[in-house]
Amino acid sequence: MSKKSEPSIFFSDANERQGSFLRRTLLFGGGTALGVTVLSARLGQIQVVQAAEYSTLATENQFNYRLVPPPRGRVLDRNGVVLAGNRPSFRVLVVRDEIDDLDQTLDYVGKILPDTLERRRAIIRDVNAAPRFSPVPVKSDLTWEEFSKVNLHATELPGVMADMNEARYYPHGGAFAHVVGYVAKVSAEDVDAMKDRGEDVPQVVFNPSYRIGRMGVEKALDAQLRGEAGGNRVEVDARGRVVAEDQAGSRPAVPGKDVVLTLDADIQKRALEVFGEESGACVVMDVRNGDILCMSSAPAFDPNLFVSGVPSSIYRAWADYERRPLLDKATTGTYAPGSTFKPVVGMAAMLRGANPDRVINCSGGYYLGRRFACHATHGAQTMRDAIKNSCNVYFMTLAVEMGPDPIAETARKFGFEQEFDIGIGGQSEGLVPDRAWRRRNPVGGDPNWYPGENPSLGIGQGAVSVNALQLAVYTARLANGRQNVLPRLIHSVGGVEQPRQAFQPLPFPEDRIQVLRDGMNAVTEAGGTAFRNSQLGLGAVRMAGKTGTAQVRNYGAGSRKGAGQPWAMKDHNLFIAYAPIDKPRYAMAVIIQHGGLGGGTAAAPRAREVMRVTLLKDAELRERIERNGFVETEDPGAHDVPESLAPAAAPPTAAPAATPTGPRPYLSEPRG
Repeated sequence: MSKKSEPSIFFSDANERQGSFLRRTLLFGGGTALGVTVLSARLGQIQVVQAAEYSTLATENQFNYRLVPPPRGRVLDRNGVVLAGNRPSFRVLVVRDEIDDLDQTLDYVGKILPDTLERRRAIIRDVNAAPRFSPVPVKSDLTWEEFSKVNLHATELPGVMADMNEARYYPHGGAFAHVVGYVAKVSAEDVDAMKDRGEDVPQVVFNPSYRIGRMGVEKALDAQLRGEAGGNRVEVDARGRVVAEDQAGSRPAVPGKDVVLTLDADIQKRALEVFGEESGACVVMDVRNGDILCMSSAPAFDPNLFVSGVPSSIYRAWADYERRPLLDKATTGTYAPGSTFKPVVGMAAMLRGANPDRVINCSGGYYLGRRFACHATHGAQTMRDAIKNSCNVYFMTLAVEMGPDPIAETARKFGFEQEFDIGIGGQSEGLVPDRAWRRRNPVGGDPNWYPGENPSLGIGQGAVSVNALQLAVYTARLANGRQNVLPRLIHSVGGVEQPRQAFQPLPFPEDRIQVLRDGMNAVTEAGGTAFRNSQLGLGAVRMAGKTGTAQVRNYGAGSRKGAGQPWAMKDHNLFIAYAPIDKPRYAMAVIIQHGGLGGGTAAAPRAREVMRVTLLKDAELRERIERNGFVETEDPGAHDVPESLAPAAAPPTAAPAATPTGPRPYLSEPRG
């Protein structure tokens, strides 16, 4: 009989079990202690060591700074008249981050302000591009009724607010549009340009209310006019919405610097007024110090429209209009000077030894392989006579004898083909051709200058081109007679007067200058080309000048009369002048683009009216005028001129002979 197997029981060692338990306890306990130690150290660092830093961050979460664009500096004329300033403007704004549904909000705003619906896409684009919680203008220049409506419905429009700010304002409309310029919204191209120049782009430029200078003084002195942005310290909730403003922590904006120009508002406005619908430019200078009193371009445009954004339809109409209101014709537009250039040719000849009393016979045309017509048969002419009568034959003869180089050299000394430092850019240098220029610009590969080009150059035609500012500087140097007058436009910036450029002696003998002035004095006397329309009516105070009519095309055997011709096919009319004749103080240049009449009948009467205002605003000259028995009973800026500015019947002239078509279309001109 087999034995049953007995169950066996095995016991582990008690010491081994306890050792395993202790190891686990030590491992978990040590890890816990280490974690507590690290956490305690971190809490200590945050609450003790970095307490100040986190306190600042907490405050920043509670308070925000919102940049406030600074008031832009004003632009003033020489007498303190505001040409560009700031005015109060009611506006309505939206804050994207405080709106649940932008489209729905704009729909509601559109019911209150229907005209915002037309700009809906532009508004959405501006809102999406704006920084977070930055108010974006939906409409500016609200009427009081519109402003009241928005405030009445404010509780129904979360994220929409109405306030009052300062908007740029040009009180004289287009009178100073080209020289003062305008401001507009900052574009991506503006920001890129700042970066390309190595400038730090300030955050304020991204503010939808901020404006930057685009043209003229506004652009050239933009940095001085901008000022410094301020900031409103506001308390915000967890969603970033404003709940209160901390006045003590806010910083006011610093206004930009005021800029004072040498311009005179009365003279400038009169210039634009007398131009009417004509296109062209007028520049007036003080021949004693170079101050520019008027620099007008017509037609003009209203710069106020650019502040809030020009409607595309209006801008397109400006851009497409053939008279180009956006172009500054005083400095950027260039034109053939016509007969106003003849004194340059006369001076060039005298510098080469020509006798101004030499007599040249005008038989009505000059022959050099073909006939170059004069506008009349003048007979025997001295230089003074030729300037008075604007004789083409006389100056064609001199130009052929000299060639282009002496003429170009003299013209540059008078200020042509130059860009002047007047504080603003955009000037065109124009051109006075010479043989070196022809070599750089060959015709059909031919670099030679031919004698047949000289007659046109001698009467200010052909390739020669100038702007109105250059014509005024040239006239000022003639009137001064001793110094090469340089123009000045910026009088002071921020109350600090800008230094004048030093004048150098004029490189022409005074007796030779006097010959030219004698001829210009005779232009406005009986028998002169501008006699009928250059009389100031100011007693003994008279004006001297020189007329000019510049061809714009080759007429061949056709008529040069402007009647019935398309505007762009009519001649340009020019007039340069200075006054008083005995002691010149003011010089001017007037260009009527495609006026269709001679300079004596289109440009001279307008120059007369502008010169009247200029002279009567001079206290010393006005006293002289009144002392001699003349009394001005009207506002000089409101002189009755409609009849005097009406196109006068042109004096009878000899019809120009047929001229074959050639490579240079400017072959003759009518009576200047």
